[in-house]
Amino acid sequence: MPPRRACRRARPAVRRPLLGTAVAAAVLVCGTAAAGTLYVTARAQEGGATAVSSAASSSVSPSASASPAPGAGAVVEEASVEPVAAPEADHDALLAKALADVPVEGGAAVSAAVLDVESGDAAVYGDGRFETASIVKVDILAALLLQAQDADRGLTAREKAYAATMIRDSDNTAATALWKAIGEAGGLDAANERFGLTETEGGDGLYWGLTRTTAADQLVLLRQVFGDDDESELSGASRTYVRRLMGQIAAGQDWGVSAAAAADGSTDSSGVGFALKNGWLPRTATGLWVINSVGRVTVDGRDYLVAVVSHGNTTKAKGIALVEAAARAGVSVFSS
Repeated sequence: MPPRRACRRARPAVRRPLLGTAVAAAVLVCGTAAAGTLYVTARAQEGGATAVSSAASSSVSPSASASPAPGAGAVVEEASVEPVAAPEADHDALLAKALADVPVEGGAAVSAAVLDVESGDAAVYGDGRFETASIVKVDILAALLLQAQDADRGLTAREKAYAATMIRDSDNTAATALWKAIGEAGGLDAANERFGLTETEGGDGLYWGLTRTTAADQLVLLRQVFGDDDESELSGASRTYVRRLMGQIAAGQDWGVSAAAAADGSTDSSGVGFALKNGWLPRTATGLWVINSVGRVTVDGRDYLVAVVSHGNTTKAKGIALVEAAARAGVSVFSS
């Protein structure tokens, strides 16, 4: 028989009623029996003087049975075990931890947002505003399609031609033409208000590439494109159209968030492992690069929406490396 241990005070995890009354109890652990049963004495804290003992054995049954405690002469009840829900993961903290291992040049900055489509869980790192460069072209096309829906019409042949070259090839002339067609910044901002973007502001005049946004807002826009009828202002036909163009990016422009899908080569139901739009812009005043990437990637058959924005990169290549590393880190929060 193991030696009898000195009594020690244990803090209860849950307050329970005492013998049917709402009485808080302080619990004293008093000893163990040879069979491995732990005897616990509860002492009343409010009203009533009756003391009861409960025994929690190594094989606990949810039912209660009464038996005398050795040498106690008091009623012993077998404790029940209540299931405890696992704490929800702090995905923002996990993303911040993952990105802490991504090297960032001095003077540069990066922000990222990721959504696990199946679970609906999301994570955001950073809340700064960044110039969009060419990722705004997805927003321009979404605004054009929304305006066409409102007018109950389809896109014209010219609009379709502009849209295809603007998204697939990142053609700036086409982007300027459609920027004018939607009413420039005013048209973009009006559409974004309906889409739910709150931190995005269209660029002045014809400077659509200087539209400013956040990673979180770009995730909202991606949900408009890749979501379903319940969460998008765009029709199913409009969403399919944008997705198809984003899945046909020209060779040489398919870097960025696609790096997160490249590891396993898995694809979604359409047979495409990613759909994206990238943006790159050297700032005239500083020579530093804005490098951004937004889109959907598929990893192990599971879809993620990913937005990574950055600025202050000394070269385009370094900016691309940063964005790709951030995209991989972001997806790893949900896929690992």
